[in-house]
Amino acid sequence: MLVWFLPLFLLFLMIGLPVFFGMLAAPGIMLWLNGQERDLILLYRNVYNGMASFPLMAIPFFMLAGELMNRGGITMRLVEFSQAMMGHFRGGLAHVNVLSSMLFAGLSGSAVADTSALGSMLIPAMEKEGYTRKFAAAITAASSVIGPIIPPSGIMIIYAYVMGESVAALFLAGIVPGILVGVGLMLMIKFQADRYDFPASRQKATWGERGQASLKAFFPLMTPVIILGGILAGVFTPTEAAAVAVAYAVIIGMFVLNTLKLSDLPDVLMRAAMTSAVVLLLVGAAMAFKTVVSLSHTPEILAEFVLGLSQNPLVLLFLINLLLFVVGMFLDAGPAIIILGPILGPIFVDLGVDPIHFAIIMSVNLTVGLATPPMGLVLFVASSVSGERVETISKAILPFLFIEIVVIFLITFIPEISMTIPRLTGFAD
Repeated sequence: MLVWFLPLFLLFLMIGLPVFFGMLAAPGIMLWLNGQERDLILLYRNVYNGMASFPLMAIPFFMLAGELMNRGGITMRLVEFSQAMMGHFRGGLAHVNVLSSMLFAGLSGSAVADTSALGSMLIPAMEKEGYTRKFAAAITAASSVIGPIIPPSGIMIIYAYVMGESVAALFLAGIVPGILVGVGLMLMIKFQADRYDFPASRQKATWGERGQASLKAFFPLMTPVIILGGILAGVFTPTEAAAVAVAYAVIIGMFVLNTLKLSDLPDVLMRAAMTSAVVLLLVGAAMAFKTVVSLSHTPEILAEFVLGLSQNPLVLLFLINLLLFVVGMFLDAGPAIIILGPILGPIFVDLGVDPIHFAIIMSVNLTVGLATPPMGLVLFVASSVSGERVETISKAILPFLFIEIVVIFLITFIPEISMTIPRLTGFAD
């Protein structure tokens, strides 16, 4: 009877109950009906236990670092740098949008922050240059999914915490896939630019102008270098790296660039606290949810079902990608990873798939789901920023989603794409 908590959870989502309450109510009701009151107490106790974790402290720190950098005008410097490098190409501002997302990903690790920060600047600028608003919003939403792929990444921290993997290994494994998504989007922009005669946003920058833009962006661009370099060198843990990123953002914003004021801090702290609270509550609920997953033997039941479809790991990886893509349409990446990771991960590890490789497959697939109709979160953020309807953006984003799906299958069937850097640095076998 306990296995019915999963259909009940899906029913709660369909009727509009918030994910946090659905993740607690569905298993709670089934435990109560099953007469397992002792496990019911354990369920709700694990909400706090799931949040009270040193590794998870990295999430609010990284979110605070992103907010500090955004408020300190660092986002604008990244856009200016991107424009100096790529603004002269046909479809230049669209290329600038993607490159800015790739650079911003190394600061925030959040697709929503990317869409909000870059969209508020680039969507009006692209519209002024002659792009349609729906195209500008679509490329902003599509490129924002790079945020949680290129390190630092909030969802990879969550996956590592839930599945007991190395955060550093996941960070390193996400570098090439994130770059691959960005390059793929730029190729699609080039194809559309040639077909629809997109404008160049500016004349080709001189080397002097590029050097000046590089100097302005130097300190922001050092953030991912400090984070990853410190972790790889063993100077600090990922959580300590996140705290260092906050201190670095404050020093750069207040004392180097003089763009961040003391009066800005209360609002910055409030925004970071609200965003972090949402994520950590979901993590706590999901860890409690995971308790009932193990009690119900759902992983074993699902494993038998999956292995009954095929014994070929390649066929199963194809099918699981389809499942994750559909899940990503309706469920946010963080909760989906926490719910499905403990169920699907062990199945594929037993089939010989490297756990780091599977983590990247799952993370990238569900991250792309953030920009997938009908419920992709960044579509709604892009709609809010641009004033364009979600339905209109959803149609315009389809060519870019096609590129991202191709990248997902490349990552799935060519493990070296994600595994080479972790192996070369000794973080994976």
